[in-house]
Amino acid sequence: MRLTGRIAIVTGGARGIGAGIARCLAAEGAKVGIVDIDGAEAEKTAASLGVAAVGVAADASEVDAIAAATARIHAELGGLDIFVNNAGAGTGVIRPEEIPTGPGLENLPQVSWDSQLANNLRTTFAGCRAAIPRLRARGGGAIVNIASIAGLMPSPQLAAYGAAKAGVVHLTKSLALELGPSNIRVNAICPGFLWTRAWEGLATMMKLTRAELSAMEPREIFLAMVKQATPLGREQTPEDIGKLVCFLASDDAINITGQEIKVDGGITLRTGAGV
Repeated sequence: MRLTGRIAIVTGGARGIGAGIARCLAAEGAKVGIVDIDGAEAEKTAASLGVAAVGVAADASEVDAIAAATARIHAELGGLDIFVNNAGAGTGVIRPEEIPTGPGLENLPQVSWDSQLANNLRTTFAGCRAAIPRLRARGGGAIVNIASIAGLMPSPQLAAYGAAKAGVVHLTKSLALELGPSNIRVNAICPGFLWTRAWEGLATMMKLTRAELSAMEPREIFLAMVKQATPLGREQTPEDIGKLVCFLASDDAINITGQEIKVDGGITLRTGAGV
């Protein structure tokens, strides 16, 4: 097992992609701390891993909250070697005030823009800020930021989300330069289409704002997009992302830093394949 004796933190790790990442890290021998706004679910997922693990309730978009959660996990598990910034927006519930009044950026409510930036970019900033001094004190380590192919391709339907995830990619590269001398590697993973609460929320928003999709269920919208956009013709899974996280966190990737790696079934090979 490649990660035996190492200690990892996964934000947004209670379910979905984060839980898949946590399972893969545990399977490779790591101790795992899970941070999630849903503390009960974080504890439940941690208890299911079969390794030394702890679940902590915290809002990953708040600097003080994620710093406190990181300190607690560091104390309980005995250190920190790997930090995975996975937390992002995605409850599957769309608040009425976030629904655009029409197509285009001019109809996007500010509350929706602010929410996307806070939940998909500030979370990464807060997590990195909490992790860096502990990784530096450890003599090095790995940060893996979960971005999205939406941060690499322009899409009129995902302007706010895409801008936030593009920021994650840029922050990843900037930190790779800053932290390389401290033996801290920083990489980003850009998932494609995975059926998570975030995608459920997006598909629900599309159903509400695009007349041609109004008769479809969110899952149907998602599967239609997978079929249309993905050369391999299949959706990605949380374990697809988790396995790559394990590689990037291991000594097998000792000379890989500052990269954004797509796990998308080939979606981004198609020019203009925005959502």
